[in-house]
Amino acid sequence: MRRLLLSLGFALIAGCTTVNTTAPGVVGVQRSQTMTPLVSPADVNKMAAQQYAQTLKGAQQKGALNADAAETQRVRAIAQRLIPETRVFRPDAVAWRWEINVITSDELNAWCMPGGKIAVYTGLIDKLSLTDDELAAVMGHEIAHALREHSRENMSRQMPAQILLQVVGAAYGGGVQQMGGQAYQLLVGLPNSREMETEADRIGTELMARAGYNPEAAVNVWHKMQRASQGKEQPELLSTHPSSESRIADLSVVAKRVEPLYQQARR
Repeated sequence: MRRLLLSLGFALIAGCTTVNTTAPGVVGVQRSQTMTPLVSPADVNKMAAQQYAQTLKGAQQKGALNADAAETQRVRAIAQRLIPETRVFRPDAVAWRWEINVITSDELNAWCMPGGKIAVYTGLIDKLSLTDDELAAVMGHEIAHALREHSRENMSRQMPAQILLQVVGAAYGGGVQQMGGQAYQLLVGLPNSREMETEADRIGTELMARAGYNPEAAVNVWHKMQRASQGKEQPELLSTHPSSESRIADLSVVAKRVEPLYQQARR
């Protein structure tokens, strides 16, 4: 059994291909990504569409789906300016079956599933008093995750890692397997996750600038998020996300780089 699992794990690793899902853009995101053919974009998009439908159904049953027509229109109007700019990073994205909805919830949250399924939570908008430019920064960031297919990349990385950890567990026991899982998360999982977040920050800021939203607003969002956290952020080393300080520093540089795109879009 161990040999079978080990062989399967190495086969998954060997079968992975190196791709780059997006063009680099002005912000220069061009990291090579590792994907397994066992997790196809079509499969991931199908799973995302099903999960999205379930989420919307649950929100609708609670009366929390698009309860404020004006807020929904505001979010959709911003999305409709951002979506055409995705062609700079990947031309096929403009033709995705985009869906944009607003969910009434106190959570400071927004996301974009693979294939362009967007949800924005009212808590994020209301508690942070987001301007249109700041909301565009958040939505651009989430759209960037979908453009880069970060979900599929995470699945591709985790499948062989999980199999190899099972081999370790079978050979040395559950305690060693647990330690191995923690080491993997600390040394591989979390750094990769933070790298993806930085990519999404950068691409999202370029998207918003091209759509005519002030890129400095991306910096403002993280000042607001920092204040909202009230000093309760995890240390960056132990987090899936870069610290607010790191994001503010990086986005300050990125905002200046894409400023000409913003000025051009305003003409």
